[in-house]
Amino acid sequence: MEFIINTDWNIILQHNYLIHIKDNLKNVENKFYPENEKIFNAFNHFNQKDLKVVIIGQDCYHGEGQANGLCFSVNEGIKTPPSLRNILIEMNRDLNIKRTNNDFTDLAKQGVLLLNSALTVEEGKAGSHLKLWQPYTNYIIDYISKNHKDIIFVLWGNYAKKKRVIIDLTKHYTIESNHPSPLSANRGGWFDTKPFSKINDKLKELEKEEIIWS
Repeated sequence: MEFIINTDWNIILQHNYLIHIKDNLKNVENKFYPENEKIFNAFNHFNQKDLKVVIIGQDCYHGEGQANGLCFSVNEGIKTPPSLRNILIEMNRDLNIKRTNNDFTDLAKQGVLLLNSALTVEEGKAGSHLKLWQPYTNYIIDYISKNHKDIIFVLWGNYAKKKRVIIDLTKHYTIESNHPSPLSANRGGWFDTKPFSKINDKLKELEKEEIIWS
């Protein structure tokens, strides 16, 4: 198995822990998602110098045809998952836009790293590869924290907020709220938190180009 990634990010493939991940994936009997060429898709649309925002997700979607390697995003034509539906509702409330595309590739092309904590998942088994990938994706967050500056880390929900300890807050920023999943969002702390305008306000303050969310 060979992972496919933008050559500008090749350095993150040099971590020895990836050997362990590859060995485990080779021995998985069940079907898993996304397909091999999409596992590192989150890094394939921009170079390191263009990174502006990191949105941290947890797990890939585990239904057939859903996962495309970008957190919260699904392939075109796939039914909108509940968390993504709430993201789109809040995007509309926050920015008064009506986004109709569930594939967030356009956001990735603007320097938004849509990073799941697990880059693969077995079909129908939520969280099945989380323990396998978590040490490695924590390394990626740490790498970005140490080698970049003025990055906006978006932490939705308690799981993502735990990543705060990896981030150097003397040179980076966080935008935090509850998770957009229905269970969490309906308790409050997601709707009307305006994360998308907050991201753009901070980018404007940093004299960086704002994200076009629509």
